[in-house]
Amino acid sequence: MKETFRWYGVKDTVSLQDIKQTGATGVVTALHHVQNGAVWEVEEIRKVKNAVEEAGLEWTFIESIPIHENIKLRRGDYLERIENYKQSIINVAQCGIKYVCYNFMPVLDWTRTHLFWELQDGSTALRFDKVDMAVFECHIIALEGSEASYSEAILKKAKNRFASMTPEEKQRLEDGVLKGLPGTVDDLTIPVFKDMIAQYEGVTHEDLKANLSYFLNEVIPVAEAHGVKMAIHPDDPPFDIMGLPRIVKSEADLEDLLNFIDSPSNGITFCTGSLGANPENDLPRMIEKFGDRIHFLHLRNVKREHDGSFYEDNHLEGSSDMYEIVKAVLKVENRRGISIPMRPDHGHQMLDDLKKEEIPGYSAIGRLRGLAEIRGLAMGIKRSLDL
Repeated sequence: MKETFRWYGVKDTVSLQDIKQTGATGVVTALHHVQNGAVWEVEEIRKVKNAVEEAGLEWTFIESIPIHENIKLRRGDYLERIENYKQSIINVAQCGIKYVCYNFMPVLDWTRTHLFWELQDGSTALRFDKVDMAVFECHIIALEGSEASYSEAILKKAKNRFASMTPEEKQRLEDGVLKGLPGTVDDLTIPVFKDMIAQYEGVTHEDLKANLSYFLNEVIPVAEAHGVKMAIHPDDPPFDIMGLPRIVKSEADLEDLLNFIDSPSNGITFCTGSLGANPENDLPRMIEKFGDRIHFLHLRNVKREHDGSFYEDNHLEGSSDMYEIVKAVLKVENRRGISIPMRPDHGHQMLDDLKKEEIPGYSAIGRLRGLAEIRGLAMGIKRSLDL
């Protein structure tokens, strides 16, 4: 596996020099200052690429070129937005960058209810609590019809929890969902958020899949012509929330995706955390099945709980068998004769990083620990299998 590290640009508290010290050789980043739906201009791409290369690293993967909501909905100026996306692909290819991660999640990116959930050892982790999510949907934003998504037991717990929450606890939950995600606008308010959700009223899973298929059939031929490989990130969490359909959450969904257009440029970002939060997903088997179309790896582990809640566990712990996952990846690499770019994902905030204001899930030390653990695991598996 080719080791990479996520970098959020010049404002990131984790510097390129820090990344170099992890032993990673690649950087995963984006033009975070460019408005969603606008063209990525060559000059702006080269500025970031030059900064990365001056630090002795390689811009290995773009994560992400965001997809405008009008494209997901196939409404309004979606045709213009698709043309912008095509031009961005052409421009990144011109700059020598050939891998693009993206997602098709409606409204929000990955969603958590806790951004700094304290673990027994004093470190903090990202957490998705099903009861707190019901509190947010049913009580804080009072989303119409949200009760239908939850069991009676969850709704009862949510009602009791909301009644006992302090104003500070309610604000923390609201901030966690609305403001805690990289890529989310800083001033997203509840009324604006509800308006964004309302755009998807009546949009079914089949509708959204059809819109994804349309987008890919427009964009993938351009990507293939310029040697760019696209890699979709699974939905996180891998189930519907806030009445919004999730369409990339299972083995069947990934099979549909690859059938939308048959091209080596139509591929997958295999995120073991997102897919691992769905207990029905057999991750090693899926890696073997989709191995030829896996262009990027996000390696992390989640601990699933009985009610659908989960939290980010240590990379070698949690509900997914990281040994079997890495072994499956190495076998695919050996068969294909390549090294798949990988990054450790969503590390715990720990040690000296607890004193800093960090992007939730993206502090340096926790991800460094995850990278070191995965590196050692991979080395042991390679030696034992003589790969």
